[in-house]
Amino acid sequence: MDQDNRIVALEEQLAHLLKAYDDMSGIVASHEKKIEKLERTVRLLAEREAERQAEGAEVIADRPPPHW
Repeated sequence: MDQDNRIVALEEQLAHLLKAYDDMSGIVASHEKKIEKLERTVRLLAEREAERQAEGAEVIADRPPPHW
């Protein structure tokens, strides 16, 4: 009987670990999508700023903040 209880306990632990794994896998997939979207946004903004600078516009990063 003691061995049966150990097996049941191990199966319960395995079930909890599998559930946690599935939950974390979903979270990682969601984060991956968000990161890809942010990378696209940063790339687009960098391209826009490069175009502005190529047209001779003032480099915003070189300007002091408005509260100075």
